[in-house]
Amino acid sequence: MFRGGDLSYAMEVTLEEAAAGKDAQIRIPGWEECEPCDGTGAKKGTSAKTCGTCQGSGTVQMRQGFFSVQQTCPHCRGSGKIISDPCPTCSGQGKLKKQKTLEVKIPAGIDDGMRIRSTGNGEPGTNGGPPGDLYIEIRLKKHEIFERDGDDLHCAVPISFSKAALGGEIDVPTLNGKAAIDIPEGTQTGKQFRLRGKGIKGVRASYPGDLYCHITVETPVKLTEHQRKLLKEFDESLQKGGAKHMPTGNGWTDKLKGFFGA
Repeated sequence: MFRGGDLSYAMEVTLEEAAAGKDAQIRIPGWEECEPCDGTGAKKGTSAKTCGTCQGSGTVQMRQGFFSVQQTCPHCRGSGKIISDPCPTCSGQGKLKKQKTLEVKIPAGIDDGMRIRSTGNGEPGTNGGPPGDLYIEIRLKKHEIFERDGDDLHCAVPISFSKAALGGEIDVPTLNGKAAIDIPEGTQTGKQFRLRGKGIKGVRASYPGDLYCHITVETPVKLTEHQRKLLKEFDESLQKGGAKHMPTGNGWTDKLKGFFGA
């Protein structure tokens, strides 16, 4: 007897589904017994005969020098029987291919590339052997806002130039609704805020991961003439203040002067 082969199935899930878990249904290829021949593979009114080569075992011993190697019988192909008059419905296989619906439980916290094993739902065995297994591989769909890194989540949060300069409270998204973070006065692009426990609790984790919000200061575009005038006046006032208002920019200017020998 020979065990059936394993099957694989790729399932796409959203980030929300992976975090919370879900019950799903999938359609997979299966087999059912051929009714006309009652699963024997022989035409109705006839029967299969025991293979004379392997005596019904499905295997034969082949000698190679001092060694004896067991191989699948070439005459009955491991079935142990010879069907001289095969069933026209199943072509002598004794079974017919069909689609079957399988209930699958996706555990909370599952990640991209993980596999779920469904025992006995692979290909059927031969000569009385057990069936193989089905492996369901999880593929995580790309999310519009979040990127997953293990149990942690990352997201880019754009804020206006004025909000970055003046500071204030803003709302940021999480998988469970909104959360508020306080933007300090003078926040720069690249500033990172960590929200503890707002990530995903992995399959084997005791605690959920964190959410990292990466700040991006958005430069305004398509300004009106009035806005341009105001911005120029504002820039002139900043230039007069020098390093007091723009320490990074002035430090960079000083480095350039030293580099060029000015």
